[in-house]
Amino acid sequence: MKKFSLVLALVLVLSLVLSACTTPQATATQAPEKKLICQVTDTGGIDDKSFNATAWKGALRAQDELGFEAKYLESKEVADYEKNLNAFIEEKCDLIVTVGFLLGDATKAAAEANPDFKFSIVDFSYDPPISNVVGQVFATDEAAFLAGYLAAGMTKTGKVGTFGGLPIPPVTIFMDGFVRGVKYYNQVKGTSVEVLGYDLAAPDKGLFTNSFDDQTKGKEFGITLMDEGADIIMPVAGPVGLGTAAAVKERGNALIIGVDSDWFLTAEGYQDIILTSVLKNMDATTLEVAKQVKDGAFKGGTNVVGTLANNGVGIAPFHNLDSKVPAELKAEIEQLKKDIIDGKIKLADIK
Repeated sequence: MKKFSLVLALVLVLSLVLSACTTPQATATQAPEKKLICQVTDTGGIDDKSFNATAWKGALRAQDELGFEAKYLESKEVADYEKNLNAFIEEKCDLIVTVGFLLGDATKAAAEANPDFKFSIVDFSYDPPISNVVGQVFATDEAAFLAGYLAAGMTKTGKVGTFGGLPIPPVTIFMDGFVRGVKYYNQVKGTSVEVLGYDLAAPDKGLFTNSFDDQTKGKEFGITLMDEGADIIMPVAGPVGLGTAAAVKERGNALIIGVDSDWFLTAEGYQDIILTSVLKNMDATTLEVAKQVKDGAFKGGTNVVGTLANNGVGIAPFHNLDSKVPAELKAEIEQLKKDIIDGKIKLADIK
C-alpha cells in the first residue's frame, strides 16, 4: 500500500512538472486576435460606386494585406450615424472609419466621448484637431485641374459643364480645380472655353442638386447643361452622376468625366462615354491609417493627405476613348502633372 501511494505521488508530481513545462508553450503558439477595422457609411451605402465603396476597398485591403478583420454598417438615414458608431464602440473596434463630410459632427461626438478609441474620417479634418481622430483629406483640385485642361482640349462646342451634390468643400474642391484647368488651357492656348455650372468668383451660385442619391436630378441637370451647349460634363454628386450619364448616353453627343473612382470600371453600361475620372484614392489613405494602427504608430490629431505626388489623387486612363485624345494633349497633361508636383504651377494663382 505504501509502495502504491509512493508511485501515485510520483505520477502526480511528474504530471505537474509536465504541465508547467508545456502550458507556456501552448500559450505562446496561440494565434493573436485579429484587429477590427470598422466602417460606417453615409447614406449612399457601401456599394455607392463612389467614396463609400472606395474606402471599403481600403478596409478590405487592410484585411488582406495587414491581417485585420473588416466590417461595415450602412447608414440609411442621418439618425443612423450615432447608432452605428455606438454599435462599433460596443464591438471594441480597433479602428473606426467614417465616410464623408456629413459624418463630421457624429464622428466628433463619438471620438470625444470615447478617447481610448481610434477613429479616421474620410473627406474631413477638424480644426482644432481631435486627439484620437486622423482625417483623410485630398488635394482633389490637383487632379480635377488635369481633367479641366483635358476637357478644354477635347470640347467641340467650346463649352463644358459641372455641377455638385451639395456646396460643401469635398465637392467644390473638384469644381474649383476643374474650372482652373479650363482657365489655364485658355491662357496657354489663347482660347475661350466656357465652364457652365460653376464660377470661382461666385461658388455659392453654382449648380447643386442638394442630393447625392437622386439620379433623376442628375439626368435633369445633365439635360440642362447639354441644352446650354456643354459637350463634356463632370458631375460631382456621387450616384446622382449616373443620371447625368444616362442623359448623355441618350443624347449621344457629349462625354462624362467621373469622380472619386474610375467610372469606366464602376458605371456599367456607360464605358463609351467616359472620357476619364478624377480619382480620389481613399483606399490608399484608409490602408495607411490601418497600417498606423497595426504598427502602433497611430497619430491622432493629424491628417493623411492624398496628392498627385503620393498618388492619393489622379486621373483615370482614357480607356475606350484613348485613341480620341491627341498625343500632344496627353503629353501636355503629363507635363502639367509634373509641374504641379514640382510647384511650378500653383493652382491658387489661376483665377
